[in-house]
Amino acid sequence: QVHSVESGGGLVQPGGSLRLSCTASESFFSRNAVGWYRQVPGKQRELVASIRPGGFTNYVDSVKGRFAISRDNAKNMVYLQMNSLRPEDTAVYYCNGAATHSMVLDGNFDSWGQGTQVTVSS
Repeated sequence: QVHSVESGGGLVQPGGSLRLSCTASESFFSRNAVGWYRQVPGKQRELVASIRPGGFTNYVDSVKGRFAISRDNAKNMVYLQMNSLRPEDTAVYYCNGAATHSMVLDGNFDSWGQGTQVTVSS
């Protein structure tokens, strides 16, 4: 069971940018698919971006062209660069990984990190 730690959230004005970072307790991310998810109160957690071990990426339509997921295997880090932020991007953002991309798409993990709060507001 991977234990991920997210950081980099904060308060930003609409149109601004943030870069989220995620690491795990072992070299898990370099060998597995990883996803960034977000959740707002009262709604289900949503997968917004994912990256496979070979580097192939996927995005939910609402963030395409604005968000970019990347990984640094040497540092065991996964990042989410968020540009042109909108108020509707406000959420707690989480990362998690799994052996297959289908498991990342499913998002049915037993445990999650503490997440990092992103607030987009003027």
